[in-house]
Amino acid sequence: MRLKITHRTEYHYDQPIRYGLQRLRLTPVSGPLQTILDWKLTVEGAQEEVRFLDQFGNQTILVSIGGALQTVSVLAEGEVETADKAGVFGQHRGFAPLWLYQQDTPLTVRGEGVAAVVASVGAGADLERLHELKDVVGKRVAYSSGQTNVATTAEQAIAAGAGVCQDHAHVFCAAARALGFPARYVSGYLLMDGVVEQVASHAWAEAHVPRLGWVAFDAANGISPDERYVTVATGRDYRDAMPISGILLGQAEERLEVRITVEQ
Repeated sequence: MRLKITHRTEYHYDQPIRYGLQRLRLTPVSGPLQTILDWKLTVEGAQEEVRFLDQFGNQTILVSIGGALQTVSVLAEGEVETADKAGVFGQHRGFAPLWLYQQDTPLTVRGEGVAAVVASVGAGADLERLHELKDVVGKRVAYSSGQTNVATTAEQAIAAGAGVCQDHAHVFCAAARALGFPARYVSGYLLMDGVVEQVASHAWAEAHVPRLGWVAFDAANGISPDERYVTVATGRDYRDAMPISGILLGQAEERLEVRITVEQ
């Protein structure tokens, strides 16, 4: 499937910025499930400093902000050819060792809630257990926007019984690690039925299965990702893969606007 994606992020400040530094993870790379046909990143109101691959293999750009400008605009756009391989990415690659994806992070720390999720998963083959885990997470954490935020942990989402795709991915990662599987968070885009304009990117998770490698699971939608999905960044949790992150020095108040379109 050929997908056209436009992702515009605008930061508006009520006064000039002393200094800011932002990390952009908005450039997908070609791999077993996708081929980048065309991709462009345009930044206005900030200066590009350096481009590099981070420890998780994500294309990363650092930009600096400062001076009289009070608006920063970041536009990522392009076309991607995708394939449906039942979510199977394949063998691990990159700088980060597999054992790193078995470690807890502040957002995926395991407690009583994760233990209860794990206890609901029966015995069986690896893929069978992971698909069951995907379904358990979707039932334990009902999809509901406005109930959580970017700092919500897996345990908090389970306790609330509600969350968004980010929370489903965190709970899945925490529980999969408890079951003995390396797991990682995935940030990207999803072609939604009947919806072109979106207000946020999508998130799901991958678990590393012996002989198969990385296999993707989207607990929010109850499926393994297919040709409607585009991967942009991966990491141990949201903080490792978030599209834009950074620091800001000064007293300026920030207002954020995000507009995303995904269409065939």
